[in-house]
Amino acid sequence: MIEVLAKLGRGPVFLAGEVLECVITFTNPLSASSTSASSEMLAWASAQIHCQFHTSENRVALPPSDGSKHDVQAENETVFVPNRGERGQCILSTPPKILFCDLRLDPGESKSYSYCETLPIDGPPSFRGQSVKYVYKLTIGCQRVNSPIKLLRVPFRVLVLHGLKDYQSSQDEAVAPSNPFLEEEEGLKKDSHLADLATELLMVATSRRSLHLYNISNTRGKVGTFCIFKTVYKIGEDVIGTFNFSEGDIPCLQFSVSLQTEESIQEEFQRRRGQPGSFSTHARHQEACLHTAQSSFSLPIPLSSTPGFTTNIVSLKWRLHFEFVTSGESAGTCLVRGSQSEAVTWTGVEQIEVDTFSWDLPIKVLPTNPILASYVSQFSSTNSITI
Repeated sequence: MIEVLAKLGRGPVFLAGEVLECVITFTNPLSASSTSASSEMLAWASAQIHCQFHTSENRVALPPSDGSKHDVQAENETVFVPNRGERGQCILSTPPKILFCDLRLDPGESKSYSYCETLPIDGPPSFRGQSVKYVYKLTIGCQRVNSPIKLLRVPFRVLVLHGLKDYQSSQDEAVAPSNPFLEEEEGLKKDSHLADLATELLMVATSRRSLHLYNISNTRGKVGTFCIFKTVYKIGEDVIGTFNFSEGDIPCLQFSVSLQTEESIQEEFQRRRGQPGSFSTHARHQEACLHTAQSSFSLPIPLSSTPGFTTNIVSLKWRLHFEFVTSGESAGTCLVRGSQSEAVTWTGVEQIEVDTFSWDLPIKVLPTNPILASYVSQFSSTNSITI
């Protein structure tokens, strides 16, 4: 028996273009209960990164595949196919790397191997939508002599920052000073440089603030104004906005604000022409606001959510969805006098004519530092199998 343990040292979330490093340890455990221990042999082990793409057949119409390739591999074959038995299509894969050939482990002995690979910068982000899914995995395959191949799959998340490639090229043209007394591995240096550039680019894009003021009105007149100071955010940030109803002609009884994503299939891949997009709500604020002069809301963007992106098949866009309930009458008629005595009591009317309308404000949501996103990831940094 051999235990195979794969560990992602930095966590299970990466930026496209970063270097993924995984330490894979093979151990022949020494059991205290066993009376006789023997050496174990593995013929080979290899590792490869791949991205699986699968869709909802009810919403997405893909062109027929060539049918010449089969993802499912028989267990007695000796060819390493990382996506064997996986659903969907493999749309992206890195070249396989051999970890070792003919490994012998004595009882209690273990050996570790380091796997490093640069994630393609032009690939799609990890995404689990209602119509489309993009799933990244590192697959480690190993085999005993005259035995079927065993696969250990390590899922991880990829965030894509659009424009990082062009920004990196412009920054690389500038010659940075170097310290000849410090030694640093070229791969780690490049990876650290990419992370620093991504942090700088995100800070520049999301730190700009300017007043955006919108008038809220319906067919009867002005309801109020809405103020927001920026429309570009990172996942993990809060979307904050304020309302001013004091200048409105029409009283607002209630409002709600929802933070939503819209998943839209590109027209040429739609199952039905003109089919609507799929909406998901990530946060919501609702408030009764009759006789309220000002109000505000704060909606957190989940770290586990996917930033906006576009591929040749699907696009994901973020928006704020507003719904307003207004009175069809003036503000003074929304209350009635309860008695004619000196102590005046005002109560709400039993029935009131209302109007409802909605409004959508597009916003832009970008990735964040992958180390920060790792804290809430559903994936584990450590995975193992026994063969």
